Amino acid sequence: MINRIIIRIKVLQIVYAYYQKNSGDLVSAENELLFSLEKSYDLYHYLLLLIVLLTDAEQKRLDLNRNKLLATEEELNPNRRLADNRFAEQLRTNSKLTAFSLRKGTLWNEDNSLFVRNLLKKIIQSDYYGKYLKSMDSYGSDREFWKNVFEYIIMEDGELSEILEDKSVYWEDDLDVVGTFVLKTIKRFTPESGTKQELMPMFKDEEDREFAIKLLHFALLEEKENNERINRQISNWELDRIAQMDLYIMQIALSELLNFPSIPISVTLNEYIDLARYYSTPKSPNFINGILDSIVKELKSEGKIFKNE
Repeated sequence: MINRIIIRIKVLQIVYAYYQKNSGDLVSAENELLFSLEKSYDLYHYLLLLIVLLTDAEQKRLDLNRNKLLATEEELNPNRRLADNRFAEQLRTNSKLTAFSLRKGTLWNEDNSLFVRNLLKKIIQSDYYGKYLKSMDSYGSDREFWKNVFEYIIMEDGELSEILEDKSVYWEDDLDVVGTFVLKTIKRFTPESGTKQELMPMFKDEEDREFAIKLLHFALLEEKENNERINRQISNWELDRIAQMDLYIMQIALSELLNFPSIPISVTLNEYIDLARYYSTPKSPNFINGILDSIVKELKSEGKIFKNE
């Protein structure tokens, strides 16, 4: 689940914090990176568990309505499609998700009960819910309903972003990326897999884990050399006048360009220009693109880069 987009984001965050604290402890930086990546993986599980929690909230809502003193016929005999959703039940009993809950506990406590009720209300009032009730009563409809709700209601909920940021500083920029993996997971579920449905692993393979650690190491250890290259390309600018985030982005990009021959040049450049759009100033993407493009030409002329564009 932890792909290289997330890794680059986390490495940038760790490098930024490393220099802000003037820390020279490479081991601590590495541990912080791995912990940060683990927190992203935790969020993946907690977002899946939110579907179970919302289903439980629907059951509570039906119970409260049924027990009203003057309950209506509709409240006494409600539509139970959402409460009995088969996909949500499969999530509840998933062996990997259950093991995670036992190990990590719950994220969504009583303090978040109002948020959950409000989110459920939005779901019930949505067109997706109305279409769901009219659809064929099947596992496929149950799963499709939660895919749409997660993508277009849960992921778009501003309060969710605020709650996640309050709960962990590591989740400030994680929701959009991690949410895409939750959607991929929902689509992969099948009724035949039952409780044994596989969730996404933390890393696709050991190579991605090594990429994270090596990229951090190279970025920190090659700071001086990378800064010298950047400085040579800047006309009428002093290094200390560049936005710090721009500098860190270029440093990491250069370390990736120089030390990972299997990653095409264009992939690296595009990824770090995208990071600049999100983390730095409006002018940063063009600025960074120009500087990195010049450095790539210099590195090629020196024979230090031999890989695909």
